[in-house]
Amino acid sequence: MPAELDGLHNFRDTGGLPLTDGGSSKPGVLLRSDALSGLTPAGLTALAATDIGVIVDFRTPEERQSAPDRLPTSRPLQVVELSILEGAMADMAARFLGPDASADPEAIAQAMAAIPTLGDMYVGMLQHGASAFAQVARLISVSRDDAPTAVLVHCTAGKDRTGVATALMLDAAGVERSAVVADYAFSQENLAGPWADGMLHMIASFGIPVTPELRTLATGTPPDAIEQALAWTDAGFGGAAGYLLSGGLTEDELAAMRERLAG
Repeated sequence: MPAELDGLHNFRDTGGLPLTDGGSSKPGVLLRSDALSGLTPAGLTALAATDIGVIVDFRTPEERQSAPDRLPTSRPLQVVELSILEGAMADMAARFLGPDASADPEAIAQAMAAIPTLGDMYVGMLQHGASAFAQVARLISVSRDDAPTAVLVHCTAGKDRTGVATALMLDAAGVERSAVVADYAFSQENLAGPWADGMLHMIASFGIPVTPELRTLATGTPPDAIEQALAWTDAGFGGAAGYLLSGGLTEDELAAMRERLAG
Protein backbone atom coordinates (compact mmCIF):
# COMPACT_ATOMS: atom_id res chain seq x y z
CA MET A 1 0.00 0.00 0.00
CA PRO A 2 1.50 3.41 -0.91
CA ALA A 3 2.33 5.85 1.86
CA GLU A 4 0.52 8.62 -0.02
CA LEU A 5 -1.78 9.23 -2.96
CA ASP A 6 -0.91 12.27 -5.04
CA GLY A 7 -3.40 15.08 -4.52
CA LEU A 8 -4.51 14.01 -1.06
CA HIS A 9 -3.36 15.71 2.15
CA ASN A 10 -4.46 13.27 4.84
CA PHE A 11 -4.19 9.74 3.42
CA ARG A 12 -2.73 6.92 5.49
CA ASP A 13 -2.95 3.24 6.32
CA THR A 14 -3.92 2.29 9.86
CA GLY A 15 -1.64 -0.73 9.88
CA GLY A 16 1.37 -1.04 12.15
CA LEU A 17 -0.22 0.33 15.33
CA PRO A 18 0.55 -1.52 18.59
CA LEU A 19 -2.10 -3.89 19.98
CA THR A 20 -2.82 -4.29 23.67
CA ASP A 21 -2.19 -8.03 23.41
CA GLY A 22 1.05 -7.64 21.45
CA GLY A 23 1.77 -7.34 17.78
CA SER A 24 0.41 -4.62 15.56
CA SER A 25 -2.62 -3.78 13.46
CA LYS A 26 -2.67 -5.25 9.98
CA PRO A 27 -1.79 -2.98 7.06
CA GLY A 28 -3.88 -2.81 3.93
CA VAL A 29 -7.23 -3.37 5.64
CA LEU A 30 -8.46 0.05 6.84
CA LEU A 31 -7.27 3.29 5.31
CA ARG A 32 -8.33 6.88 5.85
CA SER A 33 -8.10 10.13 3.91
CA ASP A 34 -9.53 13.49 3.05
CA ALA A 35 -11.97 13.80 0.13
CA LEU A 36 -10.87 12.11 -3.09
CA SER A 37 -11.84 15.14 -5.18
CA GLY A 38 -8.22 16.27 -5.09
CA LEU A 39 -6.69 13.15 -6.61
CA THR A 40 -4.36 13.87 -9.53
CA PRO A 41 -4.03 11.52 -12.52
CA ALA A 42 -1.00 9.99 -10.80
CA GLY A 43 -3.02 9.59 -7.62
CA LEU A 44 -5.83 7.88 -9.50
CA THR A 45 -3.39 5.45 -11.08
CA ALA A 46 -1.86 4.69 -7.70
CA LEU A 47 -5.30 4.17 -6.12
CA ALA A 48 -6.28 1.75 -8.88
CA ALA A 49 -3.16 -0.30 -8.14
CA THR A 50 -4.00 -0.73 -4.44
CA ASP A 51 -6.14 -3.36 -2.72
CA ILE A 52 -8.73 -0.71 -1.84
CA GLY A 53 -12.14 -1.88 -3.03
CA VAL A 54 -14.59 -0.02 -0.79
CA ILE A 55 -14.85 3.75 -0.41
CA VAL A 56 -16.90 4.99 2.56
CA ASP A 57 -17.89 8.65 2.14
CA PHE A 58 -19.16 10.35 5.31
CA ARG A 59 -19.87 13.67 3.59
CA THR A 60 -23.28 15.22 3.18
CA PRO A 61 -24.95 15.26 -0.26
CA GLU A 62 -24.13 18.96 -0.54
CA GLU A 63 -20.45 18.31 0.12
CA ARG A 64 -20.36 15.49 -2.43
CA GLN A 65 -22.05 17.68 -5.03
CA SER A 66 -19.63 20.57 -4.53
CA ALA A 67 -16.51 18.37 -4.59
CA PRO A 68 -17.22 14.96 -6.18
CA ASP A 69 -14.77 12.17 -5.50
CA ARG A 70 -12.47 11.28 -8.36
CA LEU A 71 -12.25 7.51 -8.80
CA PRO A 72 -10.32 5.27 -11.19
CA THR A 73 -12.20 4.05 -14.24
CA SER A 74 -9.92 1.08 -14.81
CA ARG A 75 -11.66 -1.10 -12.23
CA PRO A 76 -14.83 -0.96 -10.14
CA LEU A 77 -14.91 0.29 -6.56
CA GLN A 78 -17.87 0.04 -4.18
CA VAL A 79 -18.89 3.46 -2.90
CA VAL A 80 -20.87 3.54 0.35
CA GLU A 81 -22.42 6.88 1.30
CA LEU A 82 -22.94 7.24 5.06
CA SER A 83 -23.70 10.94 5.51
CA ILE A 84 -22.90 12.39 8.93
CA LEU A 85 -23.69 16.08 9.37
CA GLU A 86 -21.45 16.81 12.36
CA GLY A 87 -18.05 17.83 11.04
CA ALA A 88 -19.34 19.41 7.83
CA MET A 89 -17.95 22.91 8.27
CA ALA A 90 -19.87 24.59 5.45
CA ASP A 91 -23.13 23.04 6.63
CA MET A 92 -22.38 24.05 10.20
CA ALA A 93 -21.69 27.65 9.22
CA ALA A 94 -24.87 27.86 7.18
CA ARG A 95 -26.92 26.23 9.93
CA PHE A 96 -25.67 28.54 12.67
CA LEU A 97 -25.54 31.76 10.71
CA GLY A 98 -28.20 31.53 8.02
CA PRO A 99 -28.01 33.25 4.63
CA ASP A 100 -28.09 36.82 5.90
CA ALA A 101 -26.14 36.59 9.13
CA SER A 102 -22.84 37.82 7.66
CA ALA A 103 -24.22 41.34 7.82
CA ASP A 104 -25.40 41.05 11.42
CA PRO A 105 -22.63 41.17 14.07
CA GLU A 106 -25.09 40.20 16.82
CA ALA A 107 -26.14 37.07 14.93
CA ILE A 108 -22.49 36.18 14.38
CA ALA A 109 -21.75 36.61 18.10
CA GLN A 110 -24.69 34.40 19.05
CA ALA A 111 -23.65 31.78 16.52
CA MET A 112 -20.07 31.77 17.76
CA ALA A 113 -21.27 31.17 21.30
CA ALA A 114 -23.32 28.17 20.12
CA ILE A 115 -20.58 26.43 18.14
CA PRO A 116 -19.52 23.26 19.99
CA THR A 117 -16.04 22.15 20.92
CA LEU A 118 -14.60 19.29 18.90
CA GLY A 119 -15.10 16.86 21.77
CA ASP A 120 -18.74 17.85 22.17
CA MET A 121 -19.24 17.61 18.41
CA TYR A 122 -17.82 14.08 18.43
CA VAL A 123 -20.13 13.02 21.25
CA GLY A 124 -23.06 14.39 19.24
CA MET A 125 -21.82 12.41 16.26
CA LEU A 126 -21.73 9.26 18.36
CA GLN A 127 -25.18 9.84 19.82
CA HIS A 128 -26.87 9.31 16.47
CA GLY A 129 -24.21 7.68 14.30
CA ALA A 130 -24.00 4.16 15.75
CA SER A 131 -25.64 2.44 12.79
CA ALA A 132 -23.34 4.22 10.30
CA PHE A 133 -20.23 3.35 12.25
CA ALA A 134 -21.42 -0.24 12.66
CA GLN A 135 -21.74 -0.43 8.88
CA VAL A 136 -18.08 0.53 8.52
CA ALA A 137 -17.11 -2.29 10.88
CA ARG A 138 -19.32 -4.67 8.87
CA LEU A 139 -17.57 -3.72 5.63
CA ILE A 140 -14.18 -4.36 7.22
CA SER A 141 -15.38 -7.71 8.56
CA VAL A 142 -16.10 -9.06 5.07
CA SER A 143 -12.89 -7.79 3.45
CA ARG A 144 -10.40 -10.39 2.24
CA ASP A 145 -6.72 -10.66 1.45
CA ASP A 146 -7.32 -12.41 -1.88
CA ALA A 147 -9.40 -9.61 -3.45
CA PRO A 148 -9.23 -5.79 -3.56
CA THR A 149 -11.65 -5.25 -0.68
CA ALA A 150 -9.72 -2.99 1.71
CA VAL A 151 -11.85 -0.17 3.12
CA LEU A 152 -10.99 3.50 2.73
CA VAL A 153 -13.01 5.92 4.89
CA HIS A 154 -13.07 9.65 4.23
CA CYS A 155 -15.00 12.85 4.76
CA THR A 156 -13.82 16.31 3.69
CA ALA A 157 -10.70 16.83 5.82
CA GLY A 158 -10.39 13.24 6.97
CA LYS A 159 -10.08 14.40 10.57
CA ASP A 160 -13.47 14.53 12.32
CA ARG A 161 -16.01 12.06 10.94
CA THR A 162 -13.18 9.95 9.59
CA GLY A 163 -11.20 10.40 12.81
CA VAL A 164 -14.06 9.22 15.00
CA ALA A 165 -14.82 6.26 12.73
CA THR A 166 -11.20 5.18 12.60
CA ALA A 167 -10.76 5.56 16.35
CA LEU A 168 -13.81 3.36 16.97
CA MET A 169 -12.55 0.61 14.65
CA LEU A 170 -9.04 0.62 16.06
CA ASP A 171 -10.17 0.77 19.68
CA ALA A 172 -12.64 -2.08 19.15
CA ALA A 173 -9.91 -4.13 17.46
CA GLY A 174 -7.60 -3.81 20.47
CA VAL A 175 -5.16 -1.12 19.37
CA GLU A 176 -3.53 0.58 22.35
CA ARG A 177 -5.55 3.66 23.31
CA SER A 178 -2.50 5.92 23.16
CA ALA A 179 -1.84 4.80 19.57
CA VAL A 180 -5.48 5.38 18.62
CA VAL A 181 -5.22 8.93 19.96
CA ALA A 182 -1.88 9.54 18.24
CA ASP A 183 -3.26 8.38 14.88
CA TYR A 184 -6.17 10.80 15.25
CA ALA A 185 -3.90 13.68 16.28
CA PHE A 186 -1.60 13.21 13.29
CA SER A 187 -4.20 14.73 10.96
CA GLN A 188 -3.45 18.25 12.19
CA GLU A 189 0.13 17.97 10.90
CA ASN A 190 -1.04 16.56 7.56
CA LEU A 191 -3.58 19.33 7.02
CA ALA A 192 -1.36 22.24 8.03
CA GLY A 193 -0.54 24.61 5.18
CA PRO A 194 -2.60 24.98 1.98
CA TRP A 195 -5.51 22.78 3.07
CA ALA A 196 -5.95 24.49 6.46
CA ASP A 197 -5.48 27.93 4.93
CA GLY A 198 -8.19 27.21 2.37
CA MET A 199 -10.64 25.99 5.00
CA LEU A 200 -10.09 29.07 7.17
CA HIS A 201 -10.56 31.32 4.15
CA MET A 202 -13.87 29.59 3.40
CA ILE A 203 -15.04 30.14 6.98
CA ALA A 204 -14.01 33.79 6.88
CA SER A 205 -16.04 34.21 3.68
CA PHE A 206 -19.18 33.66 5.79
CA GLY A 207 -18.21 36.71 7.82
CA ILE A 208 -17.15 34.57 10.77
CA PRO A 209 -14.15 35.75 12.82
CA VAL A 210 -11.50 33.01 12.87
CA THR A 211 -10.86 32.75 16.60
CA PRO A 212 -8.35 30.27 18.09
CA GLU A 213 -11.28 28.06 19.12
CA LEU A 214 -12.74 28.06 15.63
CA ARG A 215 -9.31 27.43 14.10
CA THR A 216 -9.04 24.30 16.26
CA LEU A 217 -12.55 23.20 15.32
CA ALA A 218 -11.88 23.56 11.60
CA THR A 219 -8.28 22.41 11.27
CA GLY A 220 -7.11 20.90 14.55
CA THR A 221 -7.04 17.44 16.07
CA PRO A 222 -6.28 17.93 19.77
CA PRO A 223 -5.89 14.60 21.60
CA ASP A 224 -8.40 15.57 24.28
CA ALA A 225 -11.19 15.72 21.67
CA ILE A 226 -10.96 12.07 20.66
CA GLU A 227 -10.25 11.10 24.26
CA GLN A 228 -13.58 12.69 25.20
CA ALA A 229 -15.36 10.72 22.48
CA LEU A 230 -13.82 7.41 23.50
CA ALA A 231 -14.50 8.12 27.18
CA TRP A 232 -18.16 8.56 26.23
CA THR A 233 -18.23 5.09 24.65
CA ASP A 234 -16.43 3.69 27.69
CA ALA A 235 -18.99 5.15 30.09
CA GLY A 236 -22.08 4.22 28.10
CA PHE A 237 -21.14 0.97 26.38
CA GLY A 238 -17.99 -0.38 28.01
CA GLY A 239 -15.92 0.75 25.03
CA ALA A 240 -16.00 1.09 21.28
CA ALA A 241 -16.91 -2.56 20.72
CA GLY A 242 -20.04 -2.25 22.83
CA TYR A 243 -20.94 0.96 21.05
CA LEU A 244 -20.69 -0.72 17.64
CA LEU A 245 -22.87 -3.58 18.86
CA SER A 246 -25.47 -1.00 19.90
CA GLY A 247 -25.54 0.14 16.26
CA GLY A 248 -26.50 -3.29 14.97
CA LEU A 249 -23.14 -4.98 14.54
CA THR A 250 -23.36 -8.65 15.51
CA GLU A 251 -20.89 -10.47 17.76
CA ASP A 252 -19.74 -12.55 14.76
CA GLU A 253 -19.18 -9.42 12.68
CA LEU A 254 -17.26 -7.81 15.53
CA ALA A 255 -15.04 -10.87 15.83
CA ALA A 256 -14.45 -10.91 12.07
CA MET A 257 -13.62 -7.20 12.07
CA ARG A 258 -11.15 -7.71 14.90
CA GLU A 259 -9.57 -10.62 13.04
CA ARG A 260 -9.16 -8.51 9.93
CA LEU A 261 -7.61 -5.54 11.75
CA ALA A 262 -5.63 -7.35 14.43
CA GLY A 263 -4.81 -10.55 12.53
